Amino acid sequence: MESWRVVWRDGFVPVISTAGLEALRDALQSDDLRLTQGSTTTPPPLMCVQDWPVEAACALGFCGWQGEDLHTVGEVEEFFARACFEADQRLGEPAACRWFLNWFDDTPRNQMRQELLDEVKLALAERPPIELIVPLVETIREQAIEHNSEAAAA
Repeated sequence: MESWRVVWRDGFVPVISTAGLEALRDALQSDDLRLTQGSTTTPPPLMCVQDWPVEAACALGFCGWQGEDLHTVGEVEEFFARACFEADQRLGEPAACRWFLNWFDDTPRNQMRQELLDEVKLALAERPPIELIVPLVETIREQAIEHNSEAAAA
């Protein structure tokens, strides 16, 4: 398997929300021009524009911008940096994220869109539906409350 796919699947997908993946899927399908290659954000992530609204972003930044409802260059840059750090930690390799980022920036747009769209669809298909997660979380919460009540009574 290509290195970029390993980084995407094992490094980035676990830290990107379902909403972020869905936003990226929609952008890839529609060839949204706000999905850009060669830069993290537009405007670029410079200190003097940290509070400016984002106009466009790379795949990872797009997930934060559109999926996490981030608005400013600084917020999206922070999301991007955190996701890269997490990916590197998960993969156990400093700067492992570069394999995906370089592929994304250097691959012809149409090829990138199709290949990444396939990966995003796969990631979404492997996520459990929310209607299965919510009851599980509620059960765990109830068990924790019950356990804490028993511990306090003892």
